[in-house]
Parts: sequence; C-alpha cells; structure tokens
Amino acid sequence: MYPDSEILFPPRCIPQLRDLRGPEWQRLIERISDLPHNHEEVLAFGLMMIKQGSCLTCDLDSYRASLGCCTCARRTISGFKRDDQALLEIYDRALKEVRAFINKNGLALSVKLMLEEALEAPVLRLR
Repeated sequence: MYPDSEILFPPRCIPQLRDLRGPEWQRLIERISDLPHNHEEVLAFGLMMIKQGSCLTCDLDSYRASLGCCTCARRTISGFKRDDQALLEIYDRALKEVRAFINKNGLALSVKLMLEEALEAPVLRLR
C-alpha cells in the first residue's frame, strides 16, 4: 500500500490545490479548507474531485495510486482544460447534488445530525 493513497479524494489535500488556478478558485479553496470534513461544501468538493480525478477507477497497483492522492489531485486540477468558471460550475453542481442527497427523507438520523452540526459553522459565500 502506498502511504499517501486512500480510496477516495481526502479533504487533507484541498489546501494544496489553492495556487493552481485563478482568484475565484483560490477563494473557494481558502473558504472550504477550514471547514469540518463533514461540511456539505467539503463533501461537494470531494465529490467533484472524485469525478474529475476518476478516483473510482484507481486501484493500489496503478500509477495514480503510486503518486498519492494529493499529487493526483494537483495534476487533475492543473490539467483541467476549461476555464476556472467551468470548474466552479462543476463544484456548484456537486454542491447541489450533495444538498439534494442530504435533504432526502431516507437519510439516517445520525448522518443528518452530523451534517447539521457541520452546517452550523459560519461560512462566507463565494458569490
């Protein structure tokens, strides 16, 4: 097993992505870097990174896994071919998806309570 590889994108890698894009991206990274890992915005960012970095197709024998999650995430963001606005729109869609999941009636009470606690943290809006 590689020491820096996990199953899915780890929130500990978020701060390392700050300087890879422009000012709006940097503001997003600064805002969510200090949020608890169970906050909806951190979960949405993780979902975005899992999709963009194809984490679900990574396995421990792959080249990506040998790089480690943070290096793979940096490569994913720096190699994103579209502009920052497109990347932020992908994040916004992931946030809507996370919120829709949270608002589902079938969510376990323990999960709802954990997320409600995280949502009480003060958040500055990007836009």
